[in-house]
Amino acid sequence: MKPLHYTASALALGLALMGNAQAVTTIPFWHSMEGELGKEVDSLGQRFNAENPDYKIVPTYKGNYEQNLSAGIAAFRTGNAPAILQVYEVGTATMMASKAIKPVYDVFKEAGIQFDESQFVPTVSGYYSDSKTGHLLSQPFNSSTPVLYYNKDAFKKAGLDPEQPPKTWQDLADYAAKLKASGMKCGYASGWQGWIQLENFSAWNGLPFASKNNGFDGTDAVLEFNKPEQVKHIAMLEEMNKKG
Repeated sequence: MKPLHYTASALALGLALMGNAQAVTTIPFWHSMEGELGKEVDSLGQRFNAENPDYKIVPTYKGNYEQNLSAGIAAFRTGNAPAILQVYEVGTATMMASKAIKPVYDVFKEAGIQFDESQFVPTVSGYYSDSKTGHLLSQPFNSSTPVLYYNKDAFKKAGLDPEQPPKTWQDLADYAAKLKASGMKCGYASGWQGWIQLENFSAWNGLPFASKNNGFDGTDAVLEFNKPEQVKHIAMLEEMNKKG
C-alpha cells in the first residue's frame, strides 16, 4: 500500500483501523475541513484510492472540531469508530483520556512501516507526542498558526507605511490607535483569544502556559499565565479595548 502524503500538518489519528471481509478495505476518515480545505482533503483521498486499489479511504465532513470530536468519541463507545479522526490540538488530552486512540507510532510499527518522526517540525510534533516516550500519539495534519492580516489602503489613509506592518504588540497597539483616529470603527480585532493572546504569546516568549510541562506530564496541571510579561500583555489589550 502506498502512503497517503499529507500536505500540511492539526492533528490526527486513529481510533483503531478497521478492515472487512470485502476485497476492498474501506477506511473511514472523519474530518472538519470545509470549503477549499475540504476539497483538498477529498483530493487527497482520491489520489490515495487511485494509487491503492485494495483500499478506499472515505473522507467525511463531520462538522466543526468540537462536533467531530464528540461524534468520534460517541462512535467509539458504540463500536462504530472511524479508522481516522481529525482532532484539533486542544482535543489531544481528551482523546488520550478517552483511551479511544491507537498511538500512531504503534500503527506504523504493527504495519511494519518505517516512520521517521523527525520529519516533522519539533514544535509541532512535540504537541502531539507522549512526553514519556517522545513518540507521536497522533499524526500532525493541518496544524494552524496565527496570521495577521492588515488593510494597506487603511494604512495609507492613517498615514502609516503600507509596506511596514507592525512587528511588536506595542506597534500593533499604536497602529490600531492611528487607524481608529483616521475613521475606522475598530483598529484591531482578533479571534481565538485564549490561543493567540495567551498560549501563543507565551510560547513566543518562552513562558509556560501551565504547570507539568504545559500539561504534557500530568492531568493535574494548572494554568500559569500570570507571569509579568503575560499580565502586561493582557493589560495592554484591556487598555486598547477601553480606547475602542
